[in-house]
Amino acid sequence: MIVGLLWMSGSMMTLESEDDVFNALREAVTRDADGGLSLRPTSALNRLRTDVPDLWFVVRDDHGHVVSEGSVPPEYARIGDALNAIGQGRLGWNMGDPARPTAQVRRILTPAGTVHAMTGPGGQVPLWRVLVSTMLVLVAFIFPAILLMALATLVATPIVVRRTMKGLDQAAADAGRIDVEQRGVRLATTDVPTEAMPLVDAVNAALGRLDEGYARQQRFLMDAAHELRTPIAILQTRLEGAVANPENARLLEDVARLANLAEQMLDLQRLDQQAITFASVDLVATVQRVAADLAPLVIAAGYTIAFEADTAQILLQADRSALERALANLVQNAIQHGGRRGTISLRVHSDRTIEVADEGGGVAPDHRERIFEPFHRVQPLDRGVGLGLHLVREIVRRHGGRISVHDEPLGGACFRLSFPIAAPVARFS
Repeated sequence: MIVGLLWMSGSMMTLESEDDVFNALREAVTRDADGGLSLRPTSALNRLRTDVPDLWFVVRDDHGHVVSEGSVPPEYARIGDALNAIGQGRLGWNMGDPARPTAQVRRILTPAGTVHAMTGPGGQVPLWRVLVSTMLVLVAFIFPAILLMALATLVATPIVVRRTMKGLDQAAADAGRIDVEQRGVRLATTDVPTEAMPLVDAVNAALGRLDEGYARQQRFLMDAAHELRTPIAILQTRLEGAVANPENARLLEDVARLANLAEQMLDLQRLDQQAITFASVDLVATVQRVAADLAPLVIAAGYTIAFEADTAQILLQADRSALERALANLVQNAIQHGGRRGTISLRVHSDRTIEVADEGGGVAPDHRERIFEPFHRVQPLDRGVGLGLHLVREIVRRHGGRISVHDEPLGGACFRLSFPIAAPVARFS
């Protein structure tokens, strides 16, 4: 746009329009019969005479012969042959001076030999020449600079951004590890850009408030569980001393469920607040003891109970009381969902696997992962609260093992606890 405006306003006359004059003189300057300089009426010279009313030029050779045309500005008429030794040059004025004529001097090769020519502007430069010259400048200087800057940007920008965002990557990784069971986690503030620091600080402050709220909730649950244990124990004692009848047996089962719920709440709080203590434990003896302790409850609920082991002893680094609580919860779950018929089986295998199976309706495949979530119920009106299986999974997980659910060959659910051979490391949640 700037080039177009300059050309339309006539300012382009100063952009090397003298080239037209020099090109015309290269063909027009010749020798006359006396050896002096003369001009041939070439088409280029005639066109300049027509297009440029104020055309002027002076041509000299090394022998002092001169040929000129037009009205030479007085500023340059007095120069004479003083510039004959100059190969080329532009004569002009400082910016801000009054408007004055400009000129160029150049040594050119003509049919008359090498001569020294001086001329003023040769008219307005054609737009196509301006565009071509502009493109040449762009290709020769501007485009290489742009290309160099683009390459530098493409290489440097990812490096700068990667280094700048390095702290945010670490903060994002920390955020990905945040879980309801992973408390005390905060986003890293090292190398975080200054602009993102307020956001990271706000998130860390929110995490701190969540931790405090969670701790208050856990203290409330533990206090509530402790307070429930005493009246439940009194109620259970009074029912056991009452006259035996089917109704009392059912009440005892309900009270046992309440007592188990209170113990589950306490167990979850204990797991949150302390590490499991590992020692050498005999799996066979532990499972057998749980089966014997819970046999009266299982039989009272309408089941038979069976214990099987394919070896006499299996030693495992474990927390015996925690394993007993996990097995007791699995038996309680079997009592509740086994349909009050058949056998509840506890089996120990030599590959460090424990199975608790019933002959009920089993667990649908789409529920086999979710049943271990806290407070999840397969049936909305289920009498349980969904803590028992979650507690079992946490205990097994902290022993380095895993729990899975399978179908029994003749129907029913089989909960399988698998423990590693290597001793686990005690850890907090």
